[in-house]
Amino acid sequence: MNRYTWVFGFAWICISPTIVSSTSWAMEDSLWANKVFSWVPSQVHFVGDFEISWDNTDGYSTLRVFHQTDPNRELWSTRTGESFVQAKKTSFQAHEGRGSFTIEMDIQSSLTVQTVSYLYSTYDTLFVGGRLFSSDFSSQAYYFLYFEEQEDGHLRFISIVWDDDCDDGFCIENYNQIGLTYSSSADERFLGFGEQFSFLDLKGHVVPILTEEGGIGRGRQPLTFLMNLGGTGSGGTAYTSYASIPHYLTSLNRSLFLESSEYCIFDLSDDDSVRLTVQAPWVVGRILYGSTPLELIERYTQYAGRMKALPDWLNEGAVVGLQGGTKALYENWRKLQEHDTPVAAFWIQDWSGIRKSIVGSQVWWNWELDEDHYSDWTELRADLEEADIRIMGYVSSMLVDASLKGTFERNLHDEALERELVVHKDNGDPYYVQGVFFDALMLDLTNPETRVWFKDILKTELIDRGFSGWMADFSDALPFDSLLHNRQDAATFHNLYTESWAQVNREAIEEAGREGDIIFFNRSGSTRSPRHSTLFWEGDQLVTWDEHDGFKSAIVGLISGGLSGMSLNHSDIGGYTAIDLIFLRLFRERQLFYRWAEANAFTAVYRTHEGNRPKQNHQFYSDDESLRHFARFAKVYRALAPYRRDLMLEAETKGYPLVRHPYLEFPEDPKVLELRYQWMLGSEMMIAPVTNKWDDEVSLY
Repeated sequence: MNRYTWVFGFAWICISPTIVSSTSWAMEDSLWANKVFSWVPSQVHFVGDFEISWDNTDGYSTLRVFHQTDPNRELWSTRTGESFVQAKKTSFQAHEGRGSFTIEMDIQSSLTVQTVSYLYSTYDTLFVGGRLFSSDFSSQAYYFLYFEEQEDGHLRFISIVWDDDCDDGFCIENYNQIGLTYSSSADERFLGFGEQFSFLDLKGHVVPILTEEGGIGRGRQPLTFLMNLGGTGSGGTAYTSYASIPHYLTSLNRSLFLESSEYCIFDLSDDDSVRLTVQAPWVVGRILYGSTPLELIERYTQYAGRMKALPDWLNEGAVVGLQGGTKALYENWRKLQEHDTPVAAFWIQDWSGIRKSIVGSQVWWNWELDEDHYSDWTELRADLEEADIRIMGYVSSMLVDASLKGTFERNLHDEALERELVVHKDNGDPYYVQGVFFDALMLDLTNPETRVWFKDILKTELIDRGFSGWMADFSDALPFDSLLHNRQDAATFHNLYTESWAQVNREAIEEAGREGDIIFFNRSGSTRSPRHSTLFWEGDQLVTWDEHDGFKSAIVGLISGGLSGMSLNHSDIGGYTAIDLIFLRLFRERQLFYRWAEANAFTAVYRTHEGNRPKQNHQFYSDDESLRHFARFAKVYRALAPYRRDLMLEAETKGYPLVRHPYLEFPEDPKVLELRYQWMLGSEMMIAPVTNKWDDEVSLY
């Protein structure tokens, strides 16, 4: 019998009708909605090193959590007299389109009146239980809230809602959304939630937790409007993220995260409360204790995992993103040599071939070397090895039909179809995920055969051919109505798919015996992705300066992600997405490239990307001055290698991010919470890049 079964069975015994008598309430709806009622007297329970107090004075109840090391500091509490567990019956749909999701949810009934019938403590655990009622008392269900100390500084909580309106007496399907409400304060700042690109302080916001495409525009108009015309949700919002994570820490040195992977919302719009809803009849999470913000991150990454130090070769120069084949690589290599540019690797994302579309150049998603595009591969590989320069490539969790390309050795799309290694629809048909101009199959990572098959591709097509790393793209588009091999609910597995994708890439490296030498970088992630990922990158930003989806947003995302365990992260120098419409043209400018290169020299990795429109975007090779500037900051990056090694050791042993919000180092200074585009590299360097096009200088606090 596992822990969940034991907990659930215990709670049913405690609050079944034979133990707890029902109570009739004949009162006005408006008087009792969102209220908690209890006759359980005030009491204190000790759960490991945590202290949980129940204060029931004059019928106004409050549940509070403290740690015995610091007994006067409240870590978590309910709102006095207000229900802290709620449940709803909803119709919920998540519609996927090009990796973006639109949520449709109708509330059919709500249980917002709560009774607390008992508090029961045993074996360093605490159960709180009772019933939930609708405001007119026509519907009811049972609930429990369970606490245990999972490890030092981790108070785990589980809450489940069920009713007995079925044959076996246990119905957890009827109420498919659970809510927790707890207190905050007006001046409490909320940081984290994974990569949040628009805001560092999320107080006052409603934050959805869903891994998906970041969107193009994300509020920049008219671009966002135009993108949404092409596909609902494609423009994104201020909260769409490749790596949205249900974790935060606050300016009051409080922290909480969820183990639950289902879609959820943190509503921080009220000054004095947090309203959390999870699209499931249960929620599992942890309240953390730490004396400093860095200690809270250390506690959090005990669960999320910690990223290992990057290999030394990556630390010694630029990762130069190039497309165009062998000839183009040699030509640009020569230009870099003329300026004595330190180069760690050439990243050739078009190693498998290139296809053209109206949005620019895109890679052929058939993961084998295109030797027409990259001719004389053996000679090229030998030349780079002699110069101590690595080769990096690109893969994704998607496959397209290579017969449309014409030349190929293996059509991986057909192989995967024949062996049923891809995600399917409910009717048994393969599920094609819609792209901009072509559709693709998505690997079913719940199938052990899929994982073995794809790891073999990574080893034979990339590692054996001399690649020392690759971009591991996508993994954020799993439709909620997918049929998976292991029959797991796709809505529950959607965010977990990103973790599984990173795990498959990591295992391929380990099985090849190249752990610590080969890396991959992925954009999508969830709570435990740092456990498997070797490096993150921030996905696709616009080639603009703006705070919605451009340079400024990349800085915010970098700082924010570091608070949630993404300790090794970086962005494309200059951004990725260029726009070429008749009435809207956005291409990378020289000045933007310069400022972005300067900023990225003070991050984990110094890497370029030509973007989706290489010919229109300004590149490091566009002119001699740009080559000099790029070389200069590649040397700055290389000069910081010894310092970064120390920081990466901290990341590996403690989970500390390389790029840090100044609050982590100066938690007593309230002014640092106002800083948006300023960060610290470790504990010793404060960085403030120029982020406006017409500025020549910037103020640093």
